[in-house]
Parts: sequence; C-alpha cells; structure tokens
Amino acid sequence: MPSASPEPISPRSPRVSAARRLAKRNFRGKERLFLAEGPQAVREAAAHRAGGEATLVELFATVEAAERYADIIGEARAVGARVHLADEQVIEDISTTVTPQGLVGICRFLDTPFEEILAARPKLVAVLAHVRDPGNAGTVLRCADAAGADAVVLTDASVDLYNPKAVRASVGSLFHLPVAVGVPVEQAVAGLKDAGVRILAADGAGDDDLDDELDNRTMGGPTAWVFGNEAWGLPEETRELADAVVRVPIHGKAESLNLATAAAVCLYASARAQRASGGCRSVTES
Repeated sequence: MPSASPEPISPRSPRVSAARRLAKRNFRGKERLFLAEGPQAVREAAAHRAGGEATLVELFATVEAAERYADIIGEARAVGARVHLADEQVIEDISTTVTPQGLVGICRFLDTPFEEILAARPKLVAVLAHVRDPGNAGTVLRCADAAGADAVVLTDASVDLYNPKAVRASVGSLFHLPVAVGVPVEQAVAGLKDAGVRILAADGAGDDDLDDELDNRTMGGPTAWVFGNEAWGLPEETRELADAVVRVPIHGKAESLNLATAAAVCLYASARAQRASGGCRSVTES
C-alpha cells in the first residue's frame, strides 16, 4: 500500500472540519472545492487536470479502502494530493451517503466558461434549464457523456453542479466533458444559435414528434437539447426560444418519462443521426 499518514487523522483535525463543511453550497462556493465520494469518482478526479492543475487536492481513506484501492491512493499521491488515513467515523462525518465506500476526495471546481464551449464549435450539447433535482442533473450529465455530447450547460435556474448528490449521480462523467454553470437560459440559447447550433426543447407537450424528426432527417446537424424541470417541464418563455419543441412519443400506456430517461432518448437519437452517413457536417460548410 502506498504510504499515507502513519496514524488515522483525528476527527478534530481542521482538515476534517474543512472537508465536512463542503457539504454546504456556500462553503463550496467560497473555497471553490467540492467532494467526490467513492472509488469511481476519486479515480476520475485523480486523472483529471484543468488549467494545468490537478483537480484532486486531498483524499481521505479508511485503512481497508486504502488497501483495496491501492492503485487509486498511488494515483492521488502521484498528482500531489494530500492523502489521509481516516477511521470509518471520520469518513461517515465527511460523507453525504448512507453507506460510504471509504474514499472521499476534495476537488477543485472544474466548470468551463461558456465562451470556451462555444469556441469549440460543439455538435451536441445538453442544456439543463430549471433542473432542480441534483440526482437528475447528475444522471443527465452521465447520459450526455455516454451519448458523446461535447458539453453540458447548467443555467442559473438549475441546481448546483457540485451538489454531492449530483456528483455521485454523474458516476465520474463530471470529469469527462466540459460543463458550464450559471448561464442564463436566454444567453445559452443565443450563444449556441450564433455558433450554428439548432435548439430543440424537450417537452412532453411538444408539437414535433422525435420519431418524425428522425424520419425527416432533420437531426444530423449540430444540436442542443434543452431539458426542463422534473415536475412542470419548460416554461413557455423558454419553449419560445427553441427552434422546435419536441416530444418523445409514448407508444405504451405510461403517462410520461422521467427527465433522465427522456434526456437519454433524445441525446442518443441525436448521436445516431449525427453519426449517420452525411450527418453533422461542419457548421462552416454550405
């Protein structure tokens, strides 16, 4: 096992107190640090760098977890993270899960300026407008990653990206693709349109059917999907910003799909259309 602190860190250590406070949004914002829990998230954090700096800055691990995940401990130390052995009570105090997995990392904020996302000429983007549930936000981020999206944008009306539940629900995808935060939805839509991206609002009451969009071959170009609140969807003023309001067809008797499921269907539909022959030409092509 790679070396760590010779004795478990004291529960009264200022390092433990500082880590515990990161469960609260105001402390995360002040310190620009957040918690990543479990081996998958910590491994991805250790591999991530932003602006030339390692994202993972500190790691707390039980003796058992340090032995089981010796490779992660080694990766953490290799990027310069401070590694602390901790007893289970300390991990439970820091963790926000009911059954912690013995590893809790402290990471630097890693959101990307919206202007950088636009400059990269994205072809597939997920925009989370008015998404309040952190589990849904993290799951949509994971879906966007899996579908090969170029970026995710969280508007200023959406949940905190670094909410521990959102970080867990992303299952490491938070560290895989650019995410912009706090962007007003009007600014997000206008910027993406100027970058040649078609805006599709996902809404169960949409006038356009996703199957028809696919059949009509209208989804091969750069696309941004706008997803709304879990309970009441997208407000009318947001719907009006879109080039089209699209519904996922319900072929069975289900009343609706939840947000994350609908997002997965929409993003994969775009990914397939863009990968089809002739799909997703550069926005600079005529």
